Amino acid sequence: MSKLVEEFNEYRTRMNEVILSKDNLVMKRLWNLDTNTYEEGALDKKTKEMLGLVASMVLRCDDCIKYHLGKSYELGVNTQEMYEIFAVANIVGGTIVVPHTRRAAEYWEELQAGNS
Repeated sequence: MSKLVEEFNEYRTRMNEVILSKDNLVMKRLWNLDTNTYEEGALDKKTKEMLGLVASMVLRCDDCIKYHLGKSYELGVNTQEMYEIFAVANIVGGTIVVPHTRRAAEYWEELQAGNS
């Protein structure tokens, strides 16, 4: 696994544990709702992750983008599909999304390089 991917995953895991350890009911429910949203339903998990990625890019949340890139990779999204996802996000979000697309492309390359 690449250093970039490893650092992100370790930080996310560590801070999620800190937040959830405070036993705040609203935060626990929010995490549960998020988890259940991306479970298999009328839409498959892969489609839901692709939707989450587009939304995250349009909202310009780099941590969210990295998370959804990782999940999309795990679920078998290929590079051609990924660049169509990037295209949708840029059309919907406008040119302000371009810098996030650059970082997303870098992270996507790292996911592929670290798992080859």
